[in-house]
Amino acid sequence: MPTAVRHIINSPHRVIDEALDGFALTHPELVTFNNEHNLISRKILTPGKVGLVSGGGSGHEPLHAGFVGSGMLDVAVCGAVFASPTADQVHAGTKLANTGAGVVQIVKNYTGDVLNFQIAASLADDDGVPVEQVLVDDDLASDNGNDGPGRRGTAAVVTVEKVCGALAERGADVSTIAARGRDVVARSRSLAIALDAGAHPGESTAAFELEPHEVEFGVGIHGERGTRRIAYAPADDLVEQLVTPLVSNLEVKRGQSVIAIVNGLGGAYPLELSIAARHMHNLLNGRGIRVARSLAGTYVSSLNMHGLSVTLTVADDELISLWDDTVRTPALSW
Repeated sequence: MPTAVRHIINSPHRVIDEALDGFALTHPELVTFNNEHNLISRKILTPGKVGLVSGGGSGHEPLHAGFVGSGMLDVAVCGAVFASPTADQVHAGTKLANTGAGVVQIVKNYTGDVLNFQIAASLADDDGVPVEQVLVDDDLASDNGNDGPGRRGTAAVVTVEKVCGALAERGADVSTIAARGRDVVARSRSLAIALDAGAHPGESTAAFELEPHEVEFGVGIHGERGTRRIAYAPADDLVEQLVTPLVSNLEVKRGQSVIAIVNGLGGAYPLELSIAARHMHNLLNGRGIRVARSLAGTYVSSLNMHGLSVTLTVADDELISLWDDTVRTPALSW
């Protein structure tokens, strides 16, 4: 019999409104909440700076609202749980982010997100706002060549938002920021595993069930099943099954550098993520690959899914410099 899942909520119909309101109340020095369009924006927008907008379905917290602030996003557009924000929402967010220099939209590759951001970009263009887009499609498990919608957008969006945000703070123009963002996407791949699936607020069962000896390999961030089921194994073995294909697909060579993210999917403990990060570092160092910068924590979740992903981005000196630039957001700060 499936295990019942419970949530600390008032009503499934008010989850997003109440969560965003509480988020803004918790970080009043950094962000504000527009409850008409479910937008989280920087408290103070910088006149003449290129605006950065991203968004998508809720349930991936701290993405995207947690990355609004100096050095990253100007506006996050928040849809319902695992549902794309509407074109009207994205249009409102794009207009809000524009302070005279245009806007870069960072879009994860999901059909609804792509469509609604494209419509919003067209509407903004009609308003006279220059808009360019960066499409994030880093998930190796959903790479089917030229068939279908292409790779899904997952945790590499954090790296893209950080690098684009740094360039915007340096005063780069729309085209320069978008081009560098696309370059970061091309340099990035991710893979994920899960021991247990997450459940939507208000639903009592998880999206899928696994036996104790099974691990779902290649899961998505919307509760999508993976490409196959593998045997439950020690952490080091599981991490190696993630890192090896990433290195191969990116063709990372000895002597090259990467930015690496071990990302929790919502239900993984910090202890587990640190154990995974340890072996990821050891594997990469053993191949002669320099881990120039790394993170281990929950950045792009899938509700309460018990799992993790690994993201690698092949890094050059400029990319590392942009990563190191000051950032101050609720979820990332240095």
